[in-house]
Amino acid sequence: MTDPNDRKPMNLRRRSIYLLPNLLTTAALFAGFYAIVQAMNSKFEFSAVAIFIAMVLDGLDGRVARLTRTQSEFGAEYDSLSDMVSFGVAPSLLMYEWAFKDLGKLGWFAAFIYCAGTALRLARFNANIETVDKRFFQGLPSPAAAGVIAGFVWVVLDNHYSGQEARWYAVAITVFAGLSMVSNVRFYSFKDFNMRKSVPFTVIILVALFFILIFSYPPGVLFVLFLCYALSGYVLLLLSFRKKTSSPPT
Repeated sequence: MTDPNDRKPMNLRRRSIYLLPNLLTTAALFAGFYAIVQAMNSKFEFSAVAIFIAMVLDGLDGRVARLTRTQSEFGAEYDSLSDMVSFGVAPSLLMYEWAFKDLGKLGWFAAFIYCAGTALRLARFNANIETVDKRFFQGLPSPAAAGVIAGFVWVVLDNHYSGQEARWYAVAITVFAGLSMVSNVRFYSFKDFNMRKSVPFTVIILVALFFILIFSYPPGVLFVLFLCYALSGYVLLLLSFRKKTSSPPT
């Protein structure tokens, strides 16, 4: 007969593993909240960096949940709410405080387009999660859109320009990111990328060089990286359109 005391540590361990992905989601939520506070205090670079930190934590919580088999409906809903704060409210408020304040109604309208786009993107993702092609996202993912916004602010500040000087570029990028999230343009999801598959040694070298490149100049590299991803969906759409128009009729 098994002693109940012998099972107690196991039960406690299971509960602690179950909490881990939600703790990571909470950390991502805190990073988003911190980004909002720093934007309100005019510490825009700190705010942009906090959004990138939230992005890393958001990527970890889902993977930890799958690895530990602790996915839950609560975790999925909590993750969406955290994403709304970190990748919706925080970037739109950052742009407004940094560049849009002097634009009047146009400023808050541009910020609201982005914020509403994030909410609609997350709602559509949750509603269609069982029916869409897993290889592609329908619309620009909200973390990538936030990466474009935060990267733009960071790289402009790093080059000693103010939000006032870059406000029209900021409006264009913010509206582009917001509308891209609610578009039907497909973006590659990388979900079919098998991390357990063996690869040539050169791939490891390329990955190492990639991280060295990021750390050599984080603001510029991250901004270009996320901007290229945001444009990649439109490139795929154009190639698909050209393929259809060039194919002979049946």
